[in-house]
Amino acid sequence: MKKIHKLINEPFARSAALFMKCICYLAMLFFVVGLILSFMGRQTFILRTSTGFYENAIYSEEDHNWTSRGPTISMKDEIRVFAYDGEKIDLLTQIGLSTMYAVNMIPLILCFWFLSRVFNNISNGQIFTEQNASYLLYYGLLQMAVAVFVPFIKVFICYLTNQFTNSTISISTGQNLLNDLIPNIVFLVAAYIIHYGVHLQDEVDHTL
Repeated sequence: MKKIHKLINEPFARSAALFMKCICYLAMLFFVVGLILSFMGRQTFILRTSTGFYENAIYSEEDHNWTSRGPTISMKDEIRVFAYDGEKIDLLTQIGLSTMYAVNMIPLILCFWFLSRVFNNISNGQIFTEQNASYLLYYGLLQMAVAVFVPFIKVFICYLTNQFTNSTISISTGQNLLNDLIPNIVFLVAAYIIHYGVHLQDEVDHTL
């Protein structure tokens, strides 16, 4: 029990919050680098052509040899591209792939920004504040919106891209809907707890 109390004391909590704020910044940097790599044509997908089947293909490679690849990024969703014009896909197909990646990453960057603000406030000793409640609420709602709506947006991007290209994109997405949705309810509950704590503190202050 004493060891547990040592882990939940204020100095440790502030240090942990400061560390987690740095982790949030690193995560945002990672997502931004991923966006850049995606728009550079280094996003992986499964490619099927008239001459073969290639896993982890990328738009920017000159051939399917590992020496022409360099750093790459990928999505959790399974993306397949069927190229009917030789072995290459056109620029519009690549734009569609990058747009799907961006639709997934940009909300995550915002989410980790909200989370970094919470950890920043905690590291400064500001815990039960309306600002923290709002940031946690925004984080939870945005993550839930990503889990529910982004899969449909990706499918629509596939459909729209396929209308203007010689290639065909297909995507398998939304399989982890419940796994992505349910944990984020915790952040909504945490936001309510902090908001309720602020409300109680205001009542105590006015009573005194």
